[in-house]
Amino acid sequence: MNANDKLEMDPMLGDGPDLIDVDMPEVAQAAASPAKPRRDLSQMMRRIPITLTLEVGSARVSLQDLAELSEASVVELDALAGEPLVIKANGTPVGRAEVVVSGDNYGLKVVEFSGLDLDRLQG
Repeated sequence: MNANDKLEMDPMLGDGPDLIDVDMPEVAQAAASPAKPRRDLSQMMRRIPITLTLEVGSARVSLQDLAELSEASVVELDALAGEPLVIKANGTPVGRAEVVVSGDNYGLKVVEFSGLDLDRLQG
């Protein structure tokens, strides 16, 4: 291709910005087609299982201290005795609770809950 070939192609290419035809009937038809019905997100969210856990507290220890732990070891946690424990939903804190006995199992008694408003997700 020489310089003359390029000059002959320039009129075919146009100026550039108007290469896209926005008046295409396919685009107008797609924009005018009815939207699919929205799913009720709050109802779907209500059926998703999550894991609730109670976090007693935590401690920062060195690997050396961890390696030296035995059955009789005691590790002091950062939580005060008697204070409510952190409720976590899939690892995210959502409130505080106390441990209770429910039949043969432990349970949790909610003391404080930040609330999950699933109805707000309807958007």
